[in-house]
This record gives sequence, structure tokens and C-alpha cells, in this order.
Amino acid sequence: MADKENYQVIIVHSAKYQTTYTKKYMNRKVWVEPNFNHINSYIPGTIIEVLVKEGQILEKGKSILLLEAMKMYNNVQMPFKGKIVKINVVKGQMVPKNFLMIEIEPVK
Repeated sequence: MADKENYQVIIVHSAKYQTTYTKKYMNRKVWVEPNFNHINSYIPGTIIEVLVKEGQILEKGKSILLLEAMKMYNNVQMPFKGKIVKINVVKGQMVPKNFLMIEIEPVK
């Protein structure tokens, strides 16, 4: 009876199964839906240049900032037409992976 208490229910295509979760599964990083209004660093690096100002409206594809990572300059661009709401980085700042660099909002 004590073994039954360790089982968890998992649903796959509407079918219910009882199983035990591994320690690795229980300690996994849970997926979070991405926020497309946030520009995060996809790799650790150093901010070389911030090319925009808060309140500025930019078209899709315009350069926002330069991020140096692994001795390469990465040109970060606007993913869609939008307004720069907040800039969370400055020139020369080192940023880790997934650091929130710039917040934007869509503009029509």
C-alpha cells in the first residue's frame, strides 16, 4: 500500500497512467511561455552599444543593440514594429544568458 502513494497520474492523449517520476524529472526546469515583448540575451556576453532610447518607435529589423559574445558581435534587431518601453542594460555591462535587456510593446 505504501508503494501506491509514490505513484503520480500522467495523462497522455486522454488516457490516464500511474507512474513514478524520477528525481531528475521532479527537479527539471519547468517550461515557461516566452514573452515576445521582452528581448533577452540568448548567450552571455558584454553590451557593446545600445542603439535606441526609451520611447523610440522602430520598424521590424532595425538594430537595437550590439552584444559581444565569444569574440563575435551580435546585432540584436527589433522582432516587430514597436516602441521601446524600458532599457535594462548599459554600454559595457556583462549580461548572463536569458537576461532581460529591453522591453518593447507592439505598435500598429
